Amino acid sequence: MSIPTAHGRPGTRPGSIEIRRLDPVTFRGRLRELIGIYLTAMQYPAELAGARAVLWEEHSRREGFDCVVAVSRDDDQLLGLAYGYRGAPGQWWYSEVRRGMTPAALPQLGDFFELTELHVHPAWQGRRIGETLLRRLADERPERSMLLSTPEGENRAWRLYRRLGFGDVLRHYRFTGDPRPFGVLGRELPLIPPAG
Repeated sequence: MSIPTAHGRPGTRPGSIEIRRLDPVTFRGRLRELIGIYLTAMQYPAELAGARAVLWEEHSRREGFDCVVAVSRDDDQLLGLAYGYRGAPGQWWYSEVRRGMTPAALPQLGDFFELTELHVHPAWQGRRIGETLLRRLADERPERSMLLSTPEGENRAWRLYRRLGFGDVLRHYRFTGDPRPFGVLGRELPLIPPAG
């Protein structure tokens, strides 16, 4: 069986994908490739790459930063990525989410890992690579919970998060500077291992 690579060429076998952790230095060294996956998966214009590079480099210096990637064993091509860090007061996302929460919900911000990005190249979507990346990223986290935000809509991302037990923290929420409605989702860690 042959499967397409990120460039549309057939790969040699379905098992030719490896999940690796990237330390912050390696993450910064492969930033251009990582952002390329992000731009392609999200269908964003290439002009966003520079601003994203600055932001992602800053993220890689935060406490608790962790990144996992899916890589083709055939050619070391990046196929997907997931990264995040420990959420803390003073971070933009933390402040934005806190603004939308009721006082009773604020304890959810006490000890969490922020899943900042999870993207798989479109040629490789539908193979549970995103789920594998998310599980690997979460598997050794010391935080009590994981929080994330994703644009509202019925899509693969929502189905993945629901399948893994993520519940609503905020719905139809608007972050400063973005007119789209977002869902903020969360769940306790650890994630339950897959059945079977």
